[in-house]
Amino acid sequence: MARLYSDPLCPVACALDVIGEKWTLLILRDLTRNPSRRFQDLLDSLHGCAPNTLSARLSSLEEAGLIERRQYEQHPPRMEYVLTDKGREVRPVLKALKAWGQTLQAQKA
Repeated sequence: MARLYSDPLCPVACALDVIGEKWTLLILRDLTRNPSRRFQDLLDSLHGCAPNTLSARLSSLEEAGLIERRQYEQHPPRMEYVLTDKGREVRPVLKALKAWGQTLQAQKA
């Protein structure tokens, strides 16, 4: 996983090292809404996200221990993605971002 922020003493920078890349929070949002998601489901919900970018973000999230891949079909092998316990800890952050986003939307209206 690439380090984006260079302040190991800052908790916000530490969190952003894990979830600060484009599309990452939206992937976590989708996995929070649905217990398991397949690659194509995620790709369909992330309008404008390239498949290679989604693959990279999923790999980073898996490496960080926030998600895990599970095989749901043998032939051909197909995978689905689910949040781990560590990944579910991000839910309050997503909830707070949603509330703030709703406030911003209301101010624009």
